[in-house]
Amino acid sequence: MGFRRHGPFRVGDQVQLTDPKNKRHTITLKEDGVFHTHKGAIPHSDLIGQPEGSVVRSSGGTQYLAFRHLLQDYTLAMPRGAAVIYPKDASMIVGMADVFPGARVIEAGVGSGALTCFLLRAVGPDGHVTSYERRQDFADVARKNVENFYGGPMDDTWRLVVGDLNDSIDEADVDRVILDMLAPWECVDAAAKALTPGGVICCYVATTTQLSKTVEVIRDHGCFTEPHAWETLVRDWHVEGLAVRPDHRMIGHTGFLVSARRMADGVTPPPRRRRPKGTTEEL
Repeated sequence: MGFRRHGPFRVGDQVQLTDPKNKRHTITLKEDGVFHTHKGAIPHSDLIGQPEGSVVRSSGGTQYLAFRHLLQDYTLAMPRGAAVIYPKDASMIVGMADVFPGARVIEAGVGSGALTCFLLRAVGPDGHVTSYERRQDFADVARKNVENFYGGPMDDTWRLVVGDLNDSIDEADVDRVILDMLAPWECVDAAAKALTPGGVICCYVATTTQLSKTVEVIRDHGCFTEPHAWETLVRDWHVEGLAVRPDHRMIGHTGFLVSARRMADGVTPPPRRRRPKGTTEEL
């Protein structure tokens, strides 16, 4: 977790170069490295020792803005074994599931490691994330992506287990359980047993059928509060002088999120009170 994210560029840093058309390229700085494009070459030595936010010029005269990439940029560009959780959803999971520094988190369905990167940053050096992934090939891609972003192994704060959560889980009193899989309802009971009272379960699903099944299983389990389901839509805006309008494109539906809190053992959740038909008044 000590991988440097500020200061002048140095050998080994990953640098994001952005051209005038906002096309981005990520390079890893080497002493004798050269970045080649159809717009000319940029020796890595032109970047080493320079502060973030510098501008470098290729041999063809094109200017590039140089920064270390943000986590959101890295996760969108990382090599993929499985589809990644978009930054807008990863941010909501970290925020709405209240993943805090020092938390103990279980993640099932590691995919390509995008959410893992967000979780590790949120729990910090005093927390711990255990990721369960059924497929070895996905686990290999995720490990490489996570270690590439953080600059090396994360043995003190991250454990990657290849196996099914229901069969492999060996933890108790964890603070958060995040399920990103085709059938998260199959792991609700395992999550309940692992979570400490007051802990949060958060599930990421893609379809309304999965959403309905997940909510009903959490609701009927008996150990959780009433599940909350939502999605997040992101729309950029074009702002240039008085020309202010929404962009023509937006990040629409990517997935649904469902969260609930673990109740104390032996406590039955209060019965839900429904609004009577034909009235707006609460019972």
